[in-house]
Amino acid sequence: MKPIMQLHSISEINNFVQGVTKHPLAAVIDFSKIDEHIHEDIRVSCNFYAIMFKNYCANKIRYGRKLYDFQEGSLICIAPRQVMTMDSDIEKKDDMVGWGLFFHPDLVRGTTLGSKMKDYTFFSYETSEALHLSEKEKQTLLDCVLKIQSELEENIDTYSQNLIVSNIEVLLNYCSRYYGRQFITRKNSNRDVISQVEKVIQQYFDSDILKEKGLPTVSYLAEKVNLSPNYLSDLLKKETGRNGQDHIHYYVIEEAKNILRNTDKSISEIAYLLGFEYPQYFSRLFKQKTGCTPQQFRNLN
Repeated sequence: MKPIMQLHSISEINNFVQGVTKHPLAAVIDFSKIDEHIHEDIRVSCNFYAIMFKNYCANKIRYGRKLYDFQEGSLICIAPRQVMTMDSDIEKKDDMVGWGLFFHPDLVRGTTLGSKMKDYTFFSYETSEALHLSEKEKQTLLDCVLKIQSELEENIDTYSQNLIVSNIEVLLNYCSRYYGRQFITRKNSNRDVISQVEKVIQQYFDSDILKEKGLPTVSYLAEKVNLSPNYLSDLLKKETGRNGQDHIHYYVIEEAKNILRNTDKSISEIAYLLGFEYPQYFSRLFKQKTGCTPQQFRNLN
C-alpha cells in the first residue's frame, strides 16, 4: 500500500496541483486544469475540509444507486484528516471535469458556521454515499463556488472572511437540501436498509453477543449494512424519525418490557442480561424512554 501524503495547508494543496495560492485558508481548484501527473495512484490526507464535484460517477459503490438517481455528476464532502485515494483506473484526464473547494478549519473557527460544522454530517459519509446531482442542482452549487472563487481573488480586507464563510455556509445548506432529496428518491433502497438494520439488531439481541459485548453500537450496525455510521443514522432519521442510537434504545426498551412482564428477574439481573454494565444506567434510560422506572412499569403491568 502506498504511503499517505499529508497536506497541512492550503498552499500545500495548491503546490500539489501546481496552482497559485490566492488565500491562505481557502482555495477553489478547477480539476480540468490539473496536470496529468496527479492521476497516478496516490493516497492523500488533508488538514482541511474538501468539497469536490466530478462530472462522472465513480464505479466503486458499495451501496448501489438505482435508476432514479441523477447521473450528471456526484459530489463528496470530506472532513479534515480523512484519507482520499485517487485511483488511476478512475481518475483519467478526460474524466477530470469538475471543481474542488478546500477550506481550513481556521477559516470558520469562531464564526457561526464554525459552531455548526458538526451538524453537516455528510462530511463523514463514505465516498460510496456521494451526493448525485441533477443539472439544476449542479448549476446552483457551481454558482456558489464561483462566488467564493471571485471573493478569493479580491484583496483581503475586513469583509473577506465574512463573505467567504457566508457563501460556504450557503453551499453547505444546499448540500443538506440535496441530500434530503436523495434520501427521498432512494426510498425503496432505504426501506431495504431499514429491514436489514432491524434484522441485525434482532439477531444481536437473540444471541450471546449482547451479554459478552453489551449493547450494539451504531458503528456495528453500519458495518453490517455497508454504510458509514453518520449516513445510516441520517437515513434512519429521515425514514423513521429515529436515528441509529434511538433504534438501538427502542429495541432494548421493548426487550426490557417483555422481561419485566414475563419474569421475576430483579432489575439488576435484567440490566446485566441486556448488556448494561451498570443497572443505574439501565434504569435511567428506561425512565427516559417510558416515563417510569422499571419497577414502576412492572407494578403497573
